[in-house]
Amino acid sequence: MSRPDLYPLRFEPVFKSMPWGGRRLPDLLGRPHPSDEPVGEAWVLSDVDGSQTRLVDDGPLAGMTLRDLIAADPAGLLGPARPANGRFPLLLKFIDARRELSVQVHPNDDQACRKVAGATGKTEAWVVLDANPDTSRIYAGFKPGVAAGDFRAALAAGTAPDTLHSFTPRSGDCVFLEAGTVHAIGADILLFEVQQTSDITYRLYDWGRVDPKTGRGRDLHVEDALACSDFARGPCGPVDAAVVDEAQVWREDLVGCRYFTLTRHRATRVFPVGAAGQCRVVVCAAGRGELGWGGIFWPMKAGDVILLPAAVGVAWCVPGRDFVLLECGLPG
Repeated sequence: MSRPDLYPLRFEPVFKSMPWGGRRLPDLLGRPHPSDEPVGEAWVLSDVDGSQTRLVDDGPLAGMTLRDLIAADPAGLLGPARPANGRFPLLLKFIDARRELSVQVHPNDDQACRKVAGATGKTEAWVVLDANPDTSRIYAGFKPGVAAGDFRAALAAGTAPDTLHSFTPRSGDCVFLEAGTVHAIGADILLFEVQQTSDITYRLYDWGRVDPKTGRGRDLHVEDALACSDFARGPCGPVDAAVVDEAQVWREDLVGCRYFTLTRHRATRVFPVGAAGQCRVVVCAAGRGELGWGGIFWPMKAGDVILLPAAVGVAWCVPGRDFVLLECGLPG
């Protein structure tokens, strides 16, 4: 495959029907969904087998996947970052939880690889876009003093959520969850998630739900989950990030870990995003604005996602009313 000329890239989302999902994601992303089933997730940037996102029809690379782009020009796409087992290292998604997700946990890299050769773990971060102050809860990490035996007893008694730290989320909250953190997203929450490229989830507790299609509860993975649950990790609350004022551009460095960075921008003037020779992904979390590069401007509204390949470098954001931009970066 010849090396393509890269530019800011947009992808078609992959919708995921989930029993706990709602109906907000098709409207948020401006994409119809052919089914009446609840939509729990929209994978907006994915290199997971069977759920790869494809470039929209607005340039010569239309229809290509992230895997195609890596094969054609890995350095041009990723810069110094490296693929994860041949895949784009990050998975970005929106989640619409009308009802609670299961209490669950994800393995780290070593644990995942012991189960499936070449698999990666799942460290993730959330940014809450909307929540109900009366009904929404986020469960993240154990309450102080909870040990493996306590949690196993709570699972048997059906009281597992009582052992977890929980809080009422507010719009804008960011939660960082390292692999091994037992967690659950509560009801009536809309959020953005960035994570490692992994689809390994071990369910511990599912609120007594019965799948209407099968008349049975969903499968649980208690032993696998307990084997990778980190009982040394206590309560996990919203990230406390300082706001840096750069002359009418307000930046919050929300997360910086070995797998990704996550920054939030608010502004009343034009500001740069991206970095020379580095791969970035920008996500409009609220409001409207534009992204400019090479004399071309792409309109952005809440839910829009644009990948800036390393070869693209810096682009410029023109903020409109209430514009909030998230910027995800790859290490390297």
